[in-house]
Amino acid sequence: MSDENPESGRDGTATDSVDPKLLEILVCPLTKGPLRYDREAQELISEQARLAYPIREGIPIMLVDEARSLDD
Repeated sequence: MSDENPESGRDGTATDSVDPKLLEILVCPLTKGPLRYDREAQELISEQARLAYPIREGIPIMLVDEARSLDD
């Protein structure tokens, strides 16, 4: 059995952030425009599409069907 905290990554760091290199290459799947990382909400925001894509366990969910509308 592992003593590793399920809230931590393999190296013991928290999984509440996204790799900066990944953020550089990710774009909105709908508009192909840039995304802004909202660390507090754990979302990637597409201002052009007015959508917020969730980040679950450190993994961005880049599906339009999973995105939250910013107009709500």
